[in-house]
Amino acid sequence: MLLNSRWFSWAGPLAVTALAAVLRLWNLGSPHSLVFDETFYVKDAWTLFNNGYESTWPDKADALFASGHTDIYTMNPAFVVHPPLGKWLISLGMAAFGPDSSWGWRIVTAVIGVLAVVLLMLIAKKLFGSTVLAVLAGFLFAIDGNAIVMSRVALLDNSVMFFALLGFGAVLLDRDWHAGRLDEWMARRREAGHEPGWGPTLWWRPWLLAAGLAFGLTCSVKWSGLYFLAAFGVYLVVVDALARRRAGVPFWWSAAILKQAPATFLLLVPVAVTTFLLSWTGWFVTSEGFYRNWAASPGAAWTGALAWVPDSVQSFWHYQVAAYTYHVGLATPHPYQANPLTWLFMTRPTSMYYRGTSLGENGCDFSTCSEAITGIANPLIWWAATAAILYLGYRLARYREWRVGLILMGMVAGYLPWLMYLGRTVFQFYTIAFEPYLLLGLTCAIGIFLGLVPGPGQWAPAEAEDSADPVDGASGRRTRIRVLAGYLVTTTMVSAFFYPLWTGIQTSFLFWQLHIWLPSWR
Repeated sequence: MLLNSRWFSWAGPLAVTALAAVLRLWNLGSPHSLVFDETFYVKDAWTLFNNGYESTWPDKADALFASGHTDIYTMNPAFVVHPPLGKWLISLGMAAFGPDSSWGWRIVTAVIGVLAVVLLMLIAKKLFGSTVLAVLAGFLFAIDGNAIVMSRVALLDNSVMFFALLGFGAVLLDRDWHAGRLDEWMARRREAGHEPGWGPTLWWRPWLLAAGLAFGLTCSVKWSGLYFLAAFGVYLVVVDALARRRAGVPFWWSAAILKQAPATFLLLVPVAVTTFLLSWTGWFVTSEGFYRNWAASPGAAWTGALAWVPDSVQSFWHYQVAAYTYHVGLATPHPYQANPLTWLFMTRPTSMYYRGTSLGENGCDFSTCSEAITGIANPLIWWAATAAILYLGYRLARYREWRVGLILMGMVAGYLPWLMYLGRTVFQFYTIAFEPYLLLGLTCAIGIFLGLVPGPGQWAPAEAEDSADPVDGASGRRTRIRVLAGYLVTTTMVSAFFYPLWTGIQTSFLFWQLHIWLPSWR
């Protein structure tokens, strides 16, 4: 079968990667203006690159910046509430292509979007043992509108998604590493005739260190990365407890909590904290950053038992408290804000950019024209993925499949914390942080539908490529393949239909109206 051939094992992922690159890089510099929150992050990135800290700009600087006047920033510090790493990444493209190049300020975000597609395929291959499902997951990610838009605008959330996904992949690899070392230890104890007791404390876990680094990078882009660190920290303790129970450790739960959990914490959290602090190097090594000298102001420095703490650390802590206070209290009304309870149903996508023109204006060939960048996912992908996640929740409750549990933990980390902030001003595009897990859930459901994902307890120790038996014979499987093919063809056509609204291509106003499938999409 062609899909099982060695040729497909490299040609399939390569084709998906090329598709993702074309959809993200084509005409990336258009529009040549700061769209949506690029007004903050692009200009912050440029002052960060030049001053080592984010600085202020004069009023109405966006048009001047886009026209090439990029040196009009001041030396005064700006109060920014997101850590620096995402802006450092944006600044790399600006340094390479020039700060007045809209291609330059978006290119790194676009490359990260392409790399995320590759990373998702690698994770899906490891998770499901199937190149077909890996290519399917990558293809859906490559053509989805939310992923395309967030790769084509210089915002921070695409970097949050990518680094969190790196951490997810590291946790997946650590799972096998941990289980293998635990089994080896138990085998040696049994050969020696010793009781396992609480089992070992496993200190050498390189993939856990990698996860700490990845989640630290996530936190260094946005504070919401902390939820991924916390969620997967708890997940690792639970996985260790269940692994000890399967291995026959008598006191498996207490051993996981009292013996392995402290080691897991020390392997994961200090690496993440150190990474976060290093991302603030520019703030620490300069003296003009916002709140940089707060502790030196009269009456501000800590007293008593904490008086020994260096002023720079006190000032840094004060800055982080101020940023946290801003985050939890942000409730400024916005026409495109979206309640997190509606995110999975995609009722209020974010309009990043819109320009209306008339006949003869800016090349318009219709009575009225529209140029739009709307952060709306492919509806057939998004709604199917939401249904798949709900199904996997049922499946986890019934069958306790660890792969399903791992996928849902990604959703827990990326989505559930936002339900604590229902009164805060938030947007639909924040969902890019957990979209990979939505697509892994959809891929898993499709794999179950095709018979490529075996039922509970049927996973072999070493999964062979697409080795699962068909669900209901060859004829039934052919029918299922036809259904999937029809879904993929229709989904691809929908992506082609929406692509102009994801990339700012000029269309007739009527064409724009045809995409308003729900009244709230206006």
